[in-house]
Amino acid sequence: MIIGLTGENCAGKSTVAEYLMKKSFYYYSLSDVIREELKATGKAITREHLIEKGNALREEFGPGILGKKISQKLQSDKNYVIDSIRNPAEVEELKKLGRFFLFYVTAPDKVRFERTKARRREEDPQTYTAFLEIEKLEMENAEKTKQNLKATFAMAEKKIVNDGELNELYESLDLALAEISDQFKLSRPGWDEYFMRIAKVVASRSNCVKRKVAAVIVKDKRIISTGYNGTPRGTRNCSEGGCPRCNNFSESGKNLEECLCSHGEENAIVQASYHGISIKDSVIYTTFSPCLLCTKMIINAGIKEVVYNVDYPLGEAAMKLLKDAGVKVRQHKVE
Repeated sequence: MIIGLTGENCAGKSTVAEYLMKKSFYYYSLSDVIREELKATGKAITREHLIEKGNALREEFGPGILGKKISQKLQSDKNYVIDSIRNPAEVEELKKLGRFFLFYVTAPDKVRFERTKARRREEDPQTYTAFLEIEKLEMENAEKTKQNLKATFAMAEKKIVNDGELNELYESLDLALAEISDQFKLSRPGWDEYFMRIAKVVASRSNCVKRKVAAVIVKDKRIISTGYNGTPRGTRNCSEGGCPRCNNFSESGKNLEECLCSHGEENAIVQASYHGISIKDSVIYTTFSPCLLCTKMIINAGIKEVVYNVDYPLGEAAMKLLKDAGVKVRQHKVE
């Protein structure tokens, strides 16, 4: 879940962000992108310079650039709170992630002015009239590359009014989170996709120069053995010249008796044996359908099901033998 925060100055966005961080949300601010740019130029980080630089970045790279830059930092397995959203195009960029909700944090003008005075920053307006005048300049702008708070506020899913005690603000936030949780659907891979994707990661360890293949043996939804193709334990890796056939890039299906590499399924089965683990009645997930040699090992090891990603070029005889032996076979493709 990604919660975006927008609102007027001193409405309490930082307080909201701090509260969400206590709930394991990771924090980013669009202003941090601008601060990094200002530091690179040696300019002082003032409100005026932040606005000026933010507008310049939008002018050069498009109105949604700050949202785009932050989007690139986010990972799919974390919850985030994103502060300082001031342009509708920034909202649109963040919405592309598909799990984004915008909260508009607000408070009455006079309450916010009192908070401004209390923080005692030299650059802040010293009178209520000056405070309103500055805010009016930021609120609405016909140019798409500049701040447009009013249009941004209008895009919010939730409005959080922060004009009372902290406990009241926290209650409002908890309620808002509860209300949007119905819209937020947690995406989880199915078991087939989960194990097949793990098999593809295992394949990345392969040292074969011709094809990277791997297998994962699963029992009761628990991985009990893995294997990837390559030369035998303690010998020179195929990628280091250990297998002459692979390194000569022999034609598929020819000179197989000269290949020194063990297959992924073969290694997964042998590894289980090496460690004394029974694989009877297990399921093997493999990135390619098994060859004839591996098929015989699968049958004799008592594996009850084969799930494969893509077809092995020479797999017709193997498929027929698996069927004859009563081993269930099915394909589950993942990119």
